Amino acid sequence: MAPVVNAGYASVSFFILLSGFVLAYNYAERARAGKLDKVRFWKARFTRLYPIYLLSLLLSVGNLHGEHSAHTQTMFWLGVALTPLLLQGWIPEIATFLNTPAWTMSAESSYYILFPWLASWKLPSSFRSHLAKMAGVWCLGMVPGALYIAFNPDGIPHPDRWSYGPWLQALKYTPYTHAASFVFGVMLANLDEMVARASHWRLWLGLAGFAGLFGLLELGPLIPYALIHDGLLMPLFACIILGLAGENPLSSLFGLRPLVFVGEASYCLYLLHFTLWNLIHDSHVLDWLHLSQFDPWISYVILIGLALLALHLVEKPAQRQLRKWMGA
Repeated sequence: MAPVVNAGYASVSFFILLSGFVLAYNYAERARAGKLDKVRFWKARFTRLYPIYLLSLLLSVGNLHGEHSAHTQTMFWLGVALTPLLLQGWIPEIATFLNTPAWTMSAESSYYILFPWLASWKLPSSFRSHLAKMAGVWCLGMVPGALYIAFNPDGIPHPDRWSYGPWLQALKYTPYTHAASFVFGVMLANLDEMVARASHWRLWLGLAGFAGLFGLLELGPLIPYALIHDGLLMPLFACIILGLAGENPLSSLFGLRPLVFVGEASYCLYLLHFTLWNLIHDSHVLDWLHLSQFDPWISYVILIGLALLALHLVEKPAQRQLRKWMGA
């Protein structure tokens, strides 16, 4: 299990692909009919994205001193200026400024801008031709990683999740290299429309996706990090999503109320977990409460609880208020 747990970073690629799928699932029909109000869509995405994003930055203000020490004056002030604007991801050196997971929102915001045009693509004429196009996008998604492996511009013998290099930073944290995953997700929503919800194929695809993902991740360092970090896993993610979007025992299992309840806070948990983890452990609160013997499990429970609080006390109220003000 250790290699699987160590590859948790791959869930970011799943999140990007899934966001493309979910948006297309909900908006593509309107976009194809020319009825999607682009400005209203962008406002809606902003109200959904920004409240927790801003909270994550406010909680990370204590990291400013460390960021100042780690960067040149120019890069530091660029980070200060661009991070609240969701633009830090375009400069690899400051992509993870203040709150490491926040780079994903920089990428997502750029994909949201492009989405109305991506979603307006016509429905595919045939199942086979659409699969071929998706395979092409998958191959494009692996190009950045393959180029990194071929040229090894950072000179790192065996790069992994702990390695650092300017080119590896660009590969991991910028919108350029993850765009194919989002486009693949949009195309997957079109494929989803071609498969009946109750089709038994969905169950088998879902099970095969989970098994294949587990098997690949179990191989650990045998799979090049530069490939598995993003593009390589797209087909397996697609199988999982198609399985969970159907009517079968697998989707019923993941549709259990406790899982759905916690799942609603997944965005809060993702954006806040890094900073909250550091705050919990830097404050030694678990030592004071004599709970450190239960770590890391007690920390996981605390993080989920705080994410749920952020969802109901910050994200949802702020989203409602912003939508009133902005007419989203």
